[in-house]
Formats: sequence, C-alpha cells, structure tokens
Amino acid sequence: MRLVIADCSVDYAGRLTAHLPRAKRLLLLKNDGSILVHSDSGSYKPLNWMNPPCTIDRKDASPEARELGVIETWLVQQVKSADMLQINIFEIHDELEHHLGDDPGLIKDGVEAHLQEMLAEQLELAGAGLELIRREFFTDIGPVDILARDAAGGHVAIELKRRGEIDGVEQLTRYLELLNRDPQLAPVRGIFAAQEIKPQARTLATDRGIECLILDYDAMRGMRTEIPSLF
Repeated sequence: MRLVIADCSVDYAGRLTAHLPRAKRLLLLKNDGSILVHSDSGSYKPLNWMNPPCTIDRKDASPEARELGVIETWLVQQVKSADMLQINIFEIHDELEHHLGDDPGLIKDGVEAHLQEMLAEQLELAGAGLELIRREFFTDIGPVDILARDAAGGHVAIELKRRGEIDGVEQLTRYLELLNRDPQLAPVRGIFAAQEIKPQARTLATDRGIECLILDYDAMRGMRTEIPSLF
C-alpha cells in the first residue's frame, strides 16, 4: 500500500463528470490496483476512487499545466470501462509505501453471522424454490455468504450485511464477476440482503441487476409475524 499526501486536483469522467479543485488530500494506492482520494473530513468515505482493475500512468505535467503549478499528472483508467480519473499533483508533502501482507478478512459480528445462519435455513424468503449449496462459498477474493440454486437450475449469490451500503454492493459485484467466469456456475445472479439498505446502495444494486432483500431479524427469529420483502 502506498500513501501520498499531496496538493492535488481531481477530475473524473465516466457515467458522469466531477471535479475536485486543488486542496491537500490523501491519495491511497492499494495493491489490488484501486486508488482512493480522501480528505480530512467525510468519515471513511473517499471523495473519489477507482475500483480495480485499473491502470495508473504517471506523466510529467504538460507545459500548460506547469504554468498553473502542476508538477505531475496521474491518469487512472478503469480497464473494464471508459471511466477515468485525472489527478494533477501540485506538491507532494509526504509519501509512505508499506506491504501489509495478507488480510484474514472481516470477522462478522454475532447478529450478521446469525442472519446468515437463519437465511440459509429460510431461503424461501429470498425466492421460491431456492436450494442451499453452501454457506461461506469460497472464492479467490473471499467467501460468498450464501450460494444457492434456483428452481431453473441457475445459481444465486447472496451477500448479507446488517446495514446495506454501497461498499456491500461493490463487494457482491466483484463476487458475481468472478463466479460468472466459472462455466460450471454461470449464470449467477445476486441478492443483496440486509436489515436496512441505504437508498444509494439500492440504486446501485438495481443498476447492476442485483436484487435487494430487507431482512427482519425479529421475524426470522419467530418474534414477529412480518416477513422480509424482496424488491
């Protein structure tokens, strides 16, 4: 992982356009090929980012950019789409590179683990005719919470969260991309399941053809009569 604190401006071009004017920011380059742009506010969410796989081309600033004080330009290109970030570096204040090694992954809390266990036993809540293949289905990028087979013989990958946010949709998207490369599994569709799903996450999931499932923890434990709804 490489961390760079720099005065920079950032321009994004893709499904929409966005501009971050010059300011001091943290540029985080991860070994998985992603890059994230952070400020000193906004909690954990980056101001802008590019998911892997992407390429980063560092170039000397053009003469026009140098007149504005730019010393270097980073062009970050998403491999699978036309999305691009252009980061203009005005000054680098600090830089650190360190290999973090393999990460053991997130250990789910009791409620999330219990949700997974209960949904595996109540798969009808995610769709009629679903048959469990296994929980924690291993992939090269991490375990899928639940892998199931539907009545038509297709496969279904289910990702569970207590609170469904964009990061969870991105995680499921990566799983689906990998699983659909396996001819023995493809086609694989996705279901994003959580006790609460943020509107932005629901919009992104819908755009990517992923179904959203709201889970009622109390009802699944037999404490209420309501059942989850699939949207």
